[in-house]
Amino acid sequence: MKLAVLSGCISMALAVAIGAFGAHGLKEKLASLNTSETFETAVKYHFYHALGLFVVAWASSQWTQINFQPITWMLIAGIGIFSGTLYVLSITGIKWLGAITPIGGTLFIIAWVMMAYKIYQA
Repeated sequence: MKLAVLSGCISMALAVAIGAFGAHGLKEKLASLNTSETFETAVKYHFYHALGLFVVAWASSQWTQINFQPITWMLIAGIGIFSGTLYVLSITGIKWLGAITPIGGTLFIIAWVMMAYKIYQA
C-alpha cells in the first residue's frame, strides 16, 4: 500500500525533524512554558504511529483482500490531531488544545482495533 509507506516515510522524517527542533531550537521556550514533557509525548506518539503506518503497509501485503486505506487515513489524522495539538500547545501554551488531543488518541485506538478485527475476519 503506497499511501501507508509514503505517509510513514514522510511522518518519520517529520518526527525526527520536529523532535530535533524541539530539543535544540525550542529548548528554552519549552522550558519557560514547562511543556518539554508534553512535546516529548507528542514526538513519541508521532514516531510510534509513523512506524505503525509501515506495519499497515506490511499487513496489506499479507492480507490483500482487506482494504487498509481507512486505517491508514485514521493513523494519519491521529498523528495530526494528537501530536499536532500537543506540539502547538507546547510551543504556545494554549491549554484548550489539550481538549482536542484525545480525538487523535481515539483515532489511534479505532485504527488499531479495526485493523485487528479486519485481520481476524480474514
